[in-house]
Amino acid sequence: MNLKKVDWKVFLFFFLYTFILAGIGVLLSGGFNLDELNKPPLAPPAWVFPVVWTILYSAMSIAAYLVFVSEDIDRGAPLRLYLLQVIVNVLWPVFFFGLEWLLFAFFWLLLLLALIALTMDGFRKISRPAFYLMVPYFVWVLFAGYLNIGFYLLNK
Repeated sequence: MNLKKVDWKVFLFFFLYTFILAGIGVLLSGGFNLDELNKPPLAPPAWVFPVVWTILYSAMSIAAYLVFVSEDIDRGAPLRLYLLQVIVNVLWPVFFFGLEWLLFAFFWLLLLLALIALTMDGFRKISRPAFYLMVPYFVWVLFAGYLNIGFYLLNK
């Protein structure tokens, strides 16, 4: 990405869209405390989550930007999927933390994984770097699914 040719308005749109919605999700999720629950094996300490999500949201924003600036005639569908999967992602903490619907949240994550996979497939056809920037996000959401179902099974 050549910094001299970056369309900062477009980049800021994707960056702010992703991070503002994530912030709304955090605000709506309430004060549910994971420390009060039995944890599945491999559950990281709480401080890991905001660090990882900050990195992932940044990579996702860059990926969407790369697809947009490609000017590929077919970029619209995967970008709409991107926008949709961010909304689905943001609602997960509301279901898991805010409403404490742990099993529902797990199935919501399955929907999110499907949307991420579709987004990645569209991105792959337009920009390989955009596709690769989405891979860690997909893997982390897979791990989140493991944690989600683990919390549910250990605390039902």
